[in-house]
This record gives sequence, C-alpha cells and structure tokens, in this order.
Amino acid sequence: MKKEQNLKINKALLSIVTPIGLEIERNKLVIGENLAKIYGIVKYPQKVDYGWLSKLTNIKGTIAGITFNPVDGSDFIDSVSSSIIRNRSDAVNNKDPLLQKRAEIAAVDGDKMIESIDGDNQSVGAMSLSIMGLSKGNKEFERVCRKTQSSIASSKCKGRVLSNLQEQAFKNLSPYYRKTKSINDILQRVMPMSTFVGGYPFSTSGYSDGKGYYFAKDSSGGLVVLDTWKRGGDRTNSNFTILGVAGVGKSTVVKHLAISEYMKGTRILFIDPESEYRDLCLALGGDLINAGGGSNGRINPLQIRDIPAIDEQDEIEGLGAMALHLKNVEVFFNLYMNLTEIQKALLKSCLIDLYNQFNIFWDTDVKLLKNNEFPIMKDLYELILEKSKKEVEYKELATLLKDIAIGGDSFLFGGHSSIKAESRCVCLDTFSLQNASDNVKKTQYFNLLTFCWNEMSKDRTEPVLLIADESYLMIDPRVPQSLVFLRDVAKRARKYEAGLAIVSHSVVDFLAPSIKMYGQALLDIPCFKVLLGTDGKNLTELKELYNLTDAEEALLAQKKRGDGLLMVGSKRLHVDFDIPSYKFAYMGNKGGR
Repeated sequence: MKKEQNLKINKALLSIVTPIGLEIERNKLVIGENLAKIYGIVKYPQKVDYGWLSKLTNIKGTIAGITFNPVDGSDFIDSVSSSIIRNRSDAVNNKDPLLQKRAEIAAVDGDKMIESIDGDNQSVGAMSLSIMGLSKGNKEFERVCRKTQSSIASSKCKGRVLSNLQEQAFKNLSPYYRKTKSINDILQRVMPMSTFVGGYPFSTSGYSDGKGYYFAKDSSGGLVVLDTWKRGGDRTNSNFTILGVAGVGKSTVVKHLAISEYMKGTRILFIDPESEYRDLCLALGGDLINAGGGSNGRINPLQIRDIPAIDEQDEIEGLGAMALHLKNVEVFFNLYMNLTEIQKALLKSCLIDLYNQFNIFWDTDVKLLKNNEFPIMKDLYELILEKSKKEVEYKELATLLKDIAIGGDSFLFGGHSSIKAESRCVCLDTFSLQNASDNVKKTQYFNLLTFCWNEMSKDRTEPVLLIADESYLMIDPRVPQSLVFLRDVAKRARKYEAGLAIVSHSVVDFLAPSIKMYGQALLDIPCFKVLLGTDGKNLTELKELYNLTDAEEALLAQKKRGDGLLMVGSKRLHVDFDIPSYKFAYMGNKGGR
C-alpha cells in the first residue's frame, strides 16, 4: 500500500509570491499594496480593424484575460440569418433614415459573415475579455481606470465594471483558477476565428531588436530594447541625432545612452563644451582631458595622422597621408581666420616647404614618426616671417599667424601633441573656452573632430561611439567644409564599426540657406533620431525635415521632460525615458539629472 506523505507548506515562498492580503469590495479589490478594478467587455463593434484586440490587451497599467472556445457554427449561422431578415425588414419599413441606413449596413455585414463561415468553412468561437486595472496609489489608480475606460470606448466596445463579481472575475482572470461560469455567461460573445486572430490579442507593445539594452518605454509602457549595431533593412548605421531645447532631458538621454553602450563594450568619446560629462567619465574610470588649453589636451594641428580618407573620392585616388592632411589644415586655417585666395596659396606652399624641412614628404610613412618630430605653429610662423623679409606678400600672412604661433592662442594650438586617450571612455572637455572667440571655439572643435576620427577609424573591430555635444559649434557659414567633414564622418563611420551622435538644441543653425545641403544630410543620415521637446522655428523646421504628423508635432510642443519621439529607421515611437535609478549615480550634478 502506497504511503502518503504530508508536504509542509513553504511559508517563506508563499510570502514572496503571494499578496500579503486580499480585500474584496463591491466594485474593486485590494490585492496586497495594490488597488484593482476588473472590467468586462459586453459588446463589440460590427466592424473592426486589424490589431483591434491588441489596443485592449496592452493598456498601460492593466492585466487582460482572454478566453476563446470553439463552438458549433450552425447555431451562430441561424442567429445571423434571423438578424439579416430582421434588418432587411427594418431597412424597408423604418421611417427614420438613420435607422434605415444602419439596418442596411447590418444586413450587408451579416451576408458577408454567412458567406465567410458557411462558404469558406471558417471556425467560430465564444470569446470573453476582462481587463483589470492595477496600481498602488489612489491618484494613479484613478488615472489607470480612466485610461481603461477611454481605451474601451475608443475601440467602440462597451465595458462594464463587474460589480459584486470582482472575486469571481479575479479568479477567472487568474492563471491558477478554472474558468468561472457566472463570468463567462456575462462576457462570452460568439465571433469568427478570423476576427479573434486578426485582432492580434497576444501582440506586445514596445520594440525589440531581440538583443541589446533597454532604452526607453513606449506610450503603452512596453519596453524599447535596441541593438544599435544591428544591420539590415533600413538599419544602415549606428548614428544618433538627439535634438531638444534646454531642460527637456537631452543630457540625461545622452548619458543614459553612453552608459548603456559602455556596458556593451563600446568605446565612448565625448566632445564636451559644457563640462556635463566629466563626472560620468570619471565614474567609468575614463580619461578626462582638458582640451581647452590643458597641458594634457594639446593636439598639434600640423601633426599628420595616418587616418583613412574622409572623402570617398580621395580614397579612390589613393592620396597619401600628407596630401589628405593638407586638406584638413586648409579647413582649420579657414575657420581660424579670414584668408584671401592668394594667402591660402602662399600658406599651402609654406606648409609643404615646412614638412620637407622636417623630412616629411608625400610618401613618408607617418606612423613611424613621434609627436615631437612634426613641425609646430611656431616653426610655420618663423618660416613665413623669414620669407616676408624677401617677399612682401608674406608679411600680412605672418601677422595673421602670430597670435596662434606665439601669442594668446598658442597655448591651444602652438605645441607638440600631448593628448593621450587610451581608456574606453574619453571626455574632451572644452569648457575653459567659454569666453574665447567664436572662431577659436569652431577651430578647436574641428581640431578635436579630426583627432576623434583617427580614434574611430584605427580599429575596425572595436565599436566606437563619438558623442558630439553642442554640435552647432562646428557650423560656420563662411567655411562649409567643416560641416562637410562632420557629414562625411557620419557617412563613413559605419565602415569602421563606429557611430556618431549629433547633440544640439538648435535645428535652425544646421538648416541655414548657405549650408542646408550639408546640415540637412547630417541630421537625416542617422538611423536613430531622438526628438525631445521644442518649439518655435526649431519645431517648424523639424516638422518639415522629418514630415511630422500633427500628433507628433503636438507631442514635441508639450516640452514634457523625458517625453519624446524616437525614430528607429522608418519606425516611429512615442517614448518615455524612464531611466533606472542606478544610472543617476554615474551622471554627476551638471546637467542631465
């Protein structure tokens, strides 16, 4: 005879998986620390669209329960047939034009349903749907209930609170109870299988690449999970555009993105004009570099780097490192000062002579040279000054170069490169240039960008993300080549397993008539676009640039902190950046909190 064994109740486990208490009231439940109310759908519309059920099963803050039991279709067909006869009679005899029209439509719909079920042998079944709103606080609970009621009404269904049946409805909804007959008798409605399946009742909200990291929540509370390095379809690069006015959470989103990418193994580079990312960089054990004049942050503009051609035509022509660098140096000097065409030609000739004096020629392998083996601005100035003694054309050029070579700006541009960036997080801080002239800011921003392109392109196997904050500082209508360089970095980064994040509060600056053809491309190339609150001219330009709908425009105009529009390729999502609390410990106290 088999022995019976009494199993002890695991009270510790019960206290973890079950609510502390359960209170049943007439129109609601108290489940532990949560308030709950269960609604039942008692009437459905005659016509529905694809996905109609998913709008009811994915209401934020609710749990939905669906049952569908196949039934004999003959009784249903008889019922529909009787309904058709009645509706046709009403369409003829009813004196009210509105009721006549409704009866005609109902009769036609009935004919189609009979043809579908009887002619195509489609299955029918009895479906019931109950929805439980659940929340902790009273205000939040009322909001969830209102949202549930409005969602039911907008789906053209009729919902009822299951008064005095909350306990039975809770059991019917729960996976650990059998179906409750009293609830099924109230809620079950017969419908074709195609109507049920076409409603996508089990589709989830949110967006997922299948792997990656949590990025945000959509408007229904579903998770948005991104793998920014995924390729395929309309996902051709890993670039970001992040736009929004001050105070809407732009810096918070950037830091959230940086931490997430860092955890995945991506190397992060910041160009930081406002010192917003220094605390984050230090918290991640990165290199904080004062690129606004610090001893560890000098980048010699005349040092030739062995980097790939930024322009595809240059790559096809096979230009050497020196030839490619001369193009960048030309943009550098154009940003720093106004030069005539004659002065540009003289300067280029002097640069070639200077490199030759340092035994650097068109075919020299610059990888073999050390930092102190390259000329500096003082060398260039002295060469031009020497030439000015013989040729008067060089005198004015020498005067223009004096400040950058031995004057006030020499601390920034006038020495050998001292910058070292070996860690996986590098912050190039230019806050000390706040009071500098615009031309100095733009020139140093371009100088840093060329350095970052070198870091991004030197290892094709290492993912690198460059976050260029306040990118409008790169824009100079006089010298569109600086913006062309930034655009070309965005275009070519994908070939080197790299990405570029353009961060700015101003859209208008990118779309000025003289540079629009480059600025528009720069904002449009990225596959990932995060648009946060904005207004005025910026909102008008965004609407035109991205073909925003009226609803999307209204979303951005609200300027609600942390709320925005996310574009992933061609897909658009209304998202809420609900950032995990542990990340704020890394973010510091300067912007983005």
